[in-house]
Amino acid sequence: MAVGFEDYGPDCDSMRITAFLDIPGQDNLTPLARLEKYAFSDNVFNRQIIARGLLDVFRDFSHNEEDFLTVMEIVVRLSEDAEPTVRTELMEQIPPIAIFLQESRPKFPTAFFEYLMPIVVRYLTDVNNQVRKAGQEALLILLEQDLVAQSDIENKVCPILLDLSAPDSDDEYKVEAVNIICKMASMLSRTTVEHMLLPRFCELCSDGKLFQVRKICAANFGDICNAVGQEATERLLIPKFFELCSDSVWGMRKACAECFMAVSYTTSPEVRRSKLSPVFISLISDTCRWVRQAAFQSLGPFISTFANPSSAGLYIREDGTLSIRPPAQDVNANSCQPGNNITVMSSPANAALSSSEQPMDIKSESPTEETSAEIRTKLSEDLNKNPREESSACCASPGEEVSHLCQGDKAAAGATEGRKEESSFPGLSSDVFNTFLYWRPPLPDISQDLELLQFKAEKHNDACSVPCNNCVASSEIKKVLESLQEHIDDPDVQAQVQVLSAALRAAQFDSVGDCETKKMEDSTDNLQNKMILDETAVSDAACSRVQGDTHSSPASQDDISDQSSTSVLKGTDSEEQHRGTSVFLRKEQENNPPFEDDKSKLQDIIPQPLLDQYLSMTDPARAQTVDTEIAKHCAYSLPGVALTLGRQNWHCLKDTYETLASDVQWKVRRTLAFSIHELAVILGDQLTAADLVPIFNGFLKDLDEVRIGVLKHLYDFLKLLHADKRREYLYQLQEFVVTDNSRNWRFRYELAEQLILILELYNPNDVYDYLRHIALTLCSDKVSEVRWISFKLVVAILQKFYANSANTLGLNFINELVVRFRHCSKWVGRQAFAFICQAVVEEECMPVDQFVEHLLPSLLSLASDPVPNVRVLLAKALRQTLLEKAYFKSVGNPHLEAAEETILALQSDRDQDVSFFATIKLKQDNMNNITIEKQN
Repeated sequence: MAVGFEDYGPDCDSMRITAFLDIPGQDNLTPLARLEKYAFSDNVFNRQIIARGLLDVFRDFSHNEEDFLTVMEIVVRLSEDAEPTVRTELMEQIPPIAIFLQESRPKFPTAFFEYLMPIVVRYLTDVNNQVRKAGQEALLILLEQDLVAQSDIENKVCPILLDLSAPDSDDEYKVEAVNIICKMASMLSRTTVEHMLLPRFCELCSDGKLFQVRKICAANFGDICNAVGQEATERLLIPKFFELCSDSVWGMRKACAECFMAVSYTTSPEVRRSKLSPVFISLISDTCRWVRQAAFQSLGPFISTFANPSSAGLYIREDGTLSIRPPAQDVNANSCQPGNNITVMSSPANAALSSSEQPMDIKSESPTEETSAEIRTKLSEDLNKNPREESSACCASPGEEVSHLCQGDKAAAGATEGRKEESSFPGLSSDVFNTFLYWRPPLPDISQDLELLQFKAEKHNDACSVPCNNCVASSEIKKVLESLQEHIDDPDVQAQVQVLSAALRAAQFDSVGDCETKKMEDSTDNLQNKMILDETAVSDAACSRVQGDTHSSPASQDDISDQSSTSVLKGTDSEEQHRGTSVFLRKEQENNPPFEDDKSKLQDIIPQPLLDQYLSMTDPARAQTVDTEIAKHCAYSLPGVALTLGRQNWHCLKDTYETLASDVQWKVRRTLAFSIHELAVILGDQLTAADLVPIFNGFLKDLDEVRIGVLKHLYDFLKLLHADKRREYLYQLQEFVVTDNSRNWRFRYELAEQLILILELYNPNDVYDYLRHIALTLCSDKVSEVRWISFKLVVAILQKFYANSANTLGLNFINELVVRFRHCSKWVGRQAFAFICQAVVEEECMPVDQFVEHLLPSLLSLASDPVPNVRVLLAKALRQTLLEKAYFKSVGNPHLEAAEETILALQSDRDQDVSFFATIKLKQDNMNNITIEKQN
């Protein structure tokens, strides 16, 4: 007879310890005494096994309180074992034991806090490294499960960690303590972290003795910021974060770059723009390549923290998907973060916003009844809250008004006065994407504004001494443009309008360009307190090039006209913004006014140097000096950057997106293919049709690794297009059936799943002419998984026909199914027919009278099929689905008799499986009846 656990061997994790303790005749000891004997045996292996099986011991001895307390005392004694492996095994069992005790709390309400929690705290200072790590892991699990009382955290756990992380503590203990502090911060209350752990964390960030301590602090800085909130982050943590970002050890700077987005997320927009952005620029230009690599990887996520989806009429659902906000929610929406920048948009951008939501079936509501005076009052109230917004708004308004006087493109040629109001200050927090600004042009009283604008125009003309010839030319061109508006649908007329628009802008900007330039030179000393809209001067330069180049095409002139409608803000916020990005951006704009391509990359949502660095990620030189996969990181974060900038600034990213879409690395193109549907939501239908559809078409002809990204979200992309554009893809869908590798069956499986969703986007005739052939092809696939999902697609097509009263198409499709599958020479086709009929009945996708007339006779004829697998599926279809419908249960149904005869024939089938499935339902009913009789 064995006297220990030796016979069980080391691989006894699944062994139930109490089973051995209950073996009779082994000795004269009770199970509890036997447990105590082996718990303190001289054999280390016996003690390890007892420690490993403590959970089973508690479960078996928890019914008696006296035995339970005895086991708990054994555990306390076992925790003092001299062998580290025993203590480690014991600590690994503490979390499951604590969960068990929590479930049994009514019996033992304080057992864990009195006996087990002191063991966990004591093991945090154990002399053995393995035991300490086991104690730390157990503590984190207990905190995550919320099993530790707040009093124990404040009075037992935190004091121990503070002692271990003290300046005079042992280096190894200090590193472990700061690591556990950072990990447990997210599991504690904000008050506990801020009052007890935050001061010590700030000290550890400046630890000059061990760089490992500072590195752990840098790596977990974002979690600490999130735990303490914005106020404590900006007051205490941001200065420490800047110290770490400039640390002499490159590993610290790299860790800071990796967590930059998390830190930025917990700060205010002002701090994010004025303090964090310059620091991030310094990390991007760091001397260490690894720091630059981490910074570029975090650049896109950091830019995304500037985002305000509400300003683009979007919102993020709970599941993380991006959706278009209905107008009713936007009227009362005030989700813009305080301090967000004012986004000045041009009229064409607003026009795109206004019509881009039509495919989403969002109905616009009536505009709010606000006059321009009320808007100005609201703006003044909002701007007083933020000095930066106030300065930018006060200076942007005159420039915006002048730009509307001089507007000569298509939007201004036929625009009403309401269009002017529509393009003014659309990014303010009080009016973020509401119906007044975007959904339909309002009709405010702007007579006073017009008088003011006329006065300013006269003042400009007087100051600059412009000849009257320009005014006469402008008025003549306006008259011609107005006369052409009635025939604007004619492409030739559109070309003429584009040319005349450029000429109008040139004539008007000639009258104000010199004056505006002089005004900018005279106000250089005031640029620190004001922000000046530089659109007039820039447009003057662009239009002068149009006049100088007499051979430029209408298309090029239109591009210049579109570019010149972008607003450029210059200036600074405070003395802190005189450094870094703000000074760089202001000096560049003062010394080198933007022209054409340079101007098309300017915006005012994020600091311009951040965008410039992001756009440079596609530069081949970056792959050599920073990271070979930097283009992939750029592609991965591009939807977030696009959401941040908004569709009105898409021109900043368009060239970069096209460069990435043509990258030689298929991984880069694959990344874009997986996110093109999200980008389409951000841009709206007009920009999608113009810029994304050509790239989408290119992805359709790419490698399978790229095409799968488009295919997985094919429905999401197509539903965003207009019906006419969407219909162009009907013929191209069949190209997905052909793959580079015929073994790639999951590609065809995904196609079938997407087609089930896509059916709702097309009318029954298009489905019959195009999608029907694809479905039937997939039904004959070599892989069974593809065939089964394709059968569901066939059923969905039938449902589409009959739901839209296309009975003729449905009948034709049924006849084709009968010919192709019921009379198929292969048994797999006949089996598919039985499955399709069963699915049709389950989904009720067609009228029952149509089913019994056109499908039921062919289905019942499968009872004489020579292949048992076909008859098995027929038996399942009849017994489990068909006969359970109310139609076939009604008395006197003429089709019920034929179905019952078929079932009886299948019940007596020579194949056991067929007879089993034909009678299994009957046997279940009989068993239920027998059970009821026994109960009675």
